[in-house]
Formats: sequence, structure tokens, C-alpha cells
Amino acid sequence: LLLYLSFPCRYFRWWFKKTCIEKKSAFIDLLCAVPLQQIYGCPLGGIGGGTITRGWRGEFCRWQLNPGIYHYETVIANQFTVCLRCKGQTVYQQVLSVERPSTLQGWNWGYCGHYAFYHALYPRAWMVYELPGQNVVLTCRQVSPVIPHDYKDSSLPVGVFIWEVENGRDEDVEVSIMFSLQNGMGTKEDRSGGHWNEPFTFEKDGERVAGVLLHHCTPVNPFTLAISAREKADTGVTHITAFNPTGLGKEVWQDLLQDGRLDSPAGKSSLTEKGEVTAAAVCASCRVPARGHRTLELALAWDMPCVHFGSKEKLHFRRYTRFFGSGGDAAPALSHHALTHYEEWERKIEAWQNPILENSQLPSWYKSALFNELYFMTDGGTIWMEVPPDCSAKDLQGPAGAGLNHLFPFLREYGRFAYLEGQEYRMYNTYDVHFYASFALIMLWPKLQISLQYDIAVTVVNEDVQPRQYLMCGQTAQVKLKNVVPHDIGDPGDEPWQRVNAYLMHDTADWKDLNLKFVLQVYRDYYLTHDSHYLQDMWPVCQAVMESELKFDTDNDGLIENGGFADQTYDAWVVHGASAYCGGLWLAAVCMMCKMAEMLGDADIQQKYTDILRKGKEAFERMLWNGKYYNYDSSGSQTSSSIMSDQCAGQWFLGACGLDQGEFEVFPKSHVLSALRTIFEKNVLGFAGGTMGAVNGMRPDGVPDTSSVQSNEVWIGVVYALAATMIQEGLVEEGFRTAEGCYRTVWERLGMAFQTPEAYREKKVYRSLAYMRPLSIWSMQLALERRAGCTPAPPQPSQGPIHP
Repeated sequence: LLLYLSFPCRYFRWWFKKTCIEKKSAFIDLLCAVPLQQIYGCPLGGIGGGTITRGWRGEFCRWQLNPGIYHYETVIANQFTVCLRCKGQTVYQQVLSVERPSTLQGWNWGYCGHYAFYHALYPRAWMVYELPGQNVVLTCRQVSPVIPHDYKDSSLPVGVFIWEVENGRDEDVEVSIMFSLQNGMGTKEDRSGGHWNEPFTFEKDGERVAGVLLHHCTPVNPFTLAISAREKADTGVTHITAFNPTGLGKEVWQDLLQDGRLDSPAGKSSLTEKGEVTAAAVCASCRVPARGHRTLELALAWDMPCVHFGSKEKLHFRRYTRFFGSGGDAAPALSHHALTHYEEWERKIEAWQNPILENSQLPSWYKSALFNELYFMTDGGTIWMEVPPDCSAKDLQGPAGAGLNHLFPFLREYGRFAYLEGQEYRMYNTYDVHFYASFALIMLWPKLQISLQYDIAVTVVNEDVQPRQYLMCGQTAQVKLKNVVPHDIGDPGDEPWQRVNAYLMHDTADWKDLNLKFVLQVYRDYYLTHDSHYLQDMWPVCQAVMESELKFDTDNDGLIENGGFADQTYDAWVVHGASAYCGGLWLAAVCMMCKMAEMLGDADIQQKYTDILRKGKEAFERMLWNGKYYNYDSSGSQTSSSIMSDQCAGQWFLGACGLDQGEFEVFPKSHVLSALRTIFEKNVLGFAGGTMGAVNGMRPDGVPDTSSVQSNEVWIGVVYALAATMIQEGLVEEGFRTAEGCYRTVWERLGMAFQTPEAYREKKVYRSLAYMRPLSIWSMQLALERRAGCTPAPPQPSQGPIHP
């Protein structure tokens, strides 16, 4: 107890050394949380190449170009401006922003927000401007290449802005849209000197784009931004190569005002001096006939092909370099590709989304939540890296990974994928949380899920014997044990994949859920993909982690016991003895071991785990079932009878894999239904009037469990998983009602659009903005598809072993 009570002192000493002496970011900064800004909209960019988030008022306000590192800066020079001309005279010129900044005061700011509307359905967004007094309507459609089952264009660091112009006048109007952009991300590096801009044109297959390249020449991870527009017979493109975004900006404004065009000077700009900032602008112009309609197409691309993480030890190549090269000169080609392929992207996005959007049986809020929560796939500090050309199979497998026969060719083909636990919790592929979020990957980009699993498998079979002290308990242990699933694959401030387990709070070698979650995902992935090579490779790893897990069954009753500390994903909620959460995950994993053994023709292992399952089921029911639900744990403490909203997590995965009935039924159906109904009555309807989802822990008397900071929270990703379980079990109305509370709370009442937190409490307290776990909403979609008979047919048992 004294060890835990001294945690604040240990953490502060560690934090001070990390942030003040080493000048690095803490993997979890408990002292400097990111403040809530209710401004964010749909992010730009594909998967793993960095993201730039635009706010719902049009601002460019959240930047993640360096992998896993966020800058929350609104760069005021980054704007769209409209110019209208009739009969050779400019009649209207306006920055499409409600802001009134202290810089660029030579521009016409302060657009009236009453005449603008924002809509987002990731990966697209729409901004509508009804220009006051002009009888002209502009609609900016923002598109990013986030396309399920696409492993090329989905990696591209680009966004397209399609401006639809509707002229309600009885006369022609010349319309110009100017896109201005500062060289940089609004950080101190913008003033470091040595940056420069240059105009470009790029023509291919008869299509031509033109714009400006903004070269940001930092010592580490330099990059190029590109703003561009598509030239067409009726569309002219002009530019200004460089201007001072900290001045009045009159020269740019007057240039546009004069004739609706920019001067388009030739040649490169000079290098910026230290302390100096530079910006550029591109302008697309066309004539719109009376009562007519025209389209202007602009794009933003960024090229940071080769990156170092914080340790600067290894150079990594982003996925898109496979298609566009790693020389740092890809921005023109990326811009051209985006402007000539976005229509194809939109066709694919609509083919994916429309069946769900057009399903009148699904509530509107669910359609919004399902797609908009996917923002975290790209904006979760996400990285998607190529395997280096000089890398060998042995380099990837490590000393003990030779049995992973298909790892090397698979990662060669599809690369390595990782995303942060949260924008504030800077650990890649945090595995206990990815367990929930993984449904989005396996349903939409299954190759990335399998790639991630191969990376985890490699770390399982290898070890890191370096000692370190853990902050919560103060004890020292080695970083990573063999045959134990890691907590995460590293910190972006260090060297991910090479040094795992950035999480310093607990020694997760003694966590009870990580190994189980690996096994559950392996079978789930195989069930949905039928990838027999993957199953064959993962089978020995599954056996190793389950054998390691067996040590936690201290009384040999077929059921593991928790260790009397917070030894699972609820890392501040202590568990003693048998528990509903870990015990349920254990039994589900044992069941899947039986099923995989049957599939692979491994009779000995099948018999071994069949015997364990028989004993474990009896112990689980005897020790935890109380007639209405499964107790939190078997300790007999004051809170052991708490109603945990996540008590059916094992059943959730079994149901997702079709292993919830017949010979593979683990938990009696009547008990599952009773537990879910109790959760709905107590944790959902009995909490905040049934309007905020399900609280993690509820006492039988209807009072939230306040024994820990986490038992009194709502975890949005857990609620979506609970809702999916309800839907699987036929409680469809209850499932939607449960999940709706989270959506309404986060996206409407709290204004946390595109930054869904890990947790909140009833009284507007939240924790960890922009978090991974809410991607579990895709398990709701899987449950709905399964009910509708839309999921793949279950794989059939082998007549003999499956061979590579």
C-alpha cells in the first residue's frame, strides 16, 4: 500500500526528468493535459502519412506530420477566400472565416457565421456558404482517400477541396477561390529560417495541375507542402509564390481584388531568414453562367517521405513512398493524383457507405457515429511504414521468430501499421485497448490488422531483459518477458517496434488480459478472413501465450485468478481472485483454442483445452454467478458484487465469431441475457437518467461504484462493445439506446467531435481526448451484419493439419 501511495512522488520525479531535463514528452502527461477545444472537424489525409485537421469553422487547427506528435495550432493564414466579379468589376471579396485576427488586417475578415453550415461524414465534409447579398452559394466538399480494402491510395497524404459554385443571378459571374497557406505548422520551427517556396506545374495523361510548393527545411523530418488546383478549359490557375503572413497582407488582397487573379511570378522565393515566416497562395478562377453551376478543384498535399522517431536511430519510409518515391519530390505527383482520382475515391466511398446510410432501420445518430469515429484510423498519430529494402526476414523475426513463416512476405507486401492509444496517451498499438478498436481494422483494412498481429507475435516470442522501475508500485522488473504479449510496441518519442512497452505504470507481464486478447483476435481474424497461412503461423504463438497464462490458475480449477491489483485494461480498478472480466476472457480464449485445434487437426491440444474449459465453466458459474449477473470478482469484498458493464466481454468476442451456441456455448444463454438486462437496467437507465451510456461499475442498490477512479467512469469504447453484445443477443433496441447515450454526450452535449475521449463522468469530467477504443463501434456493425446474414460463412474444420 505504501508503494502505491508514493506513486505521485515517483511520477513527478520521472516527469520532471523527462520533460525538463531530457526535453522530451511524457508517454502520459498527467500534469499537462491537452485542453478541450470544441473546434474540430474532419481531418485531412489518408492512413499513416500524417494528418491535418480542419475545424468546423474551416480553420486548419490540428497537425500531426511528425509521427505521433501533435501540434494544436490554428494557423490564421491558412484560408480560403472568394472573389466575385461581374462585368469586369469586383463586387465581393471575402475571407471565408468568422475570425478577426491581429495579422493580415488588410484582408476582409469576419464572415457572418449565420450564412455558413458544416456537415461531416468521414472521410468527407461539406461547408456551405450562402454569400450574403450575392445570390451565390459555395459548397466546399472535402475528400480524403480513406477507402476500405484499398492499400495504395488510402496511404496518401492528400486532401481535395471541390468547390461547387451555384450562381442564382441573372448574369454571369466570374468566381475565384484563393487558397493561402503558411510554410509550416504554426510552430516555432516556422521561424527557424531556411524555408522557401516555388511554383510548379505537373502534367500527365493530358491533365494538368498547377500550384506552389512550400519547402519546410528542418534538420529532422523535413517536408514539403503543396497547394494546387486543376487546370481545365474553363478554369485558370494563378499563384503568388511568397508573402509575409504576419504583416497586413495588402499586396495579396489588392492583387486578387484587381482582376480576380494572382500575379503568378516565376522562380523560387528566397530562403527565409531566422525569425521570418513565409506563405503562398494559389487561385482557381472560372466564369459561371447566369443560373448556372461550375466546379473548382483544389488540393493540399504534404510529402514527408522519410521519418525518424524521437530516438533518431532508424530511418523509416512511409507506405506511400512505395508508389511515389522517397526522394522528397513527390508533392507535385501527389497533387496531380489527388485531383485526377478523387472522383473514383468518392465512388468507392459512396459504394461502401450508401448501403448503411440508406438503411431506414438504422438511426441517424448511429450512421454519424459509425463513420465519424473512424477519424482515429488516420488521426490517431497513425503510422504506416514500408519494410526497408535491405531488411531481412531475420531482422524482422528476431532471435526466436523463425516459425513465423509468412511474416516477412506479408509485411513486405502490406507494411507495418501502428496507431496511438490516444493523442494524449502516446503508446503505439496499446494492445489491451486495440482489442476493442480492432474491429474497425479487421472489417475495413484486414491486412493492416494481420500486419499488426504479426508485429505483436514477434514481440511475444522474443524478450527484452533490460530492467526498469515501474511508477505505480516502485518495483523493478525486466521490460519484456518471453511468451507474454506486450502492452504496446513503443513510444513515438523513442523507437517503436525496436523498444516495446513504453507503458511505465505497471509491469504488464502480470496482466491477465493481454495474452487472452491475442488469442481471441487470432481466431476472430481467421473467422472473418479465412487466411489459413495466418492461422498456421499464429497457432504456436497462441499455444505459448496460453501456456504462460496457465500460471494464473493458481488452484487448478480451470479458471485464472486476478492478483489483487489492477492487472488488466482497467488499470486503476483492483481485482481479487476470479473475475467476470478476465475470467470471461479466459474462458472465451480457451474455447477458441479448442476451435482452432479442431480446425488444425491438433487432437492433443484440443483435448487439453476441452478439459480446462469444462472445469473452468463450472468454476466461473459457481464463483461469480449470483442469479442475475456475474459479480465483479470473487473476493467477497464490499465491491465484489458490483455490476460491471464489461462483464460479457468474452461473450462479445465469441458471438462475433459464431461461437456462442451449440457445442461451443461457454456462458449459458439465459445468464448472458439476464446479465445484459441487469446492466441495461442499472448501469444504463439507472445512470444519468439513461442518457450517457453505461457506467463501468454500478452497485446493486443503484449507486455508481466509487471504489476506483475508473469504476465511476463511462468508457465510450466499452459502451459500444456492450451495445454490440446486446445486439448479438437479440437486445437490439437496448443496444442502440445504450450506445446513443455516448454519442449524444460526446458529439452533441460536450462538443467533442473528432476527439472522442476514453472516459467521462456524469458531471462533465472527461479523460484522455482522442482515444483509440471508440473504434469498437464497428463491432456493432458486425453484429448487425451477422443478424442480417451478411458475414462470411464460418471456416470448416480441416481433415488434417493446415500447411503453409
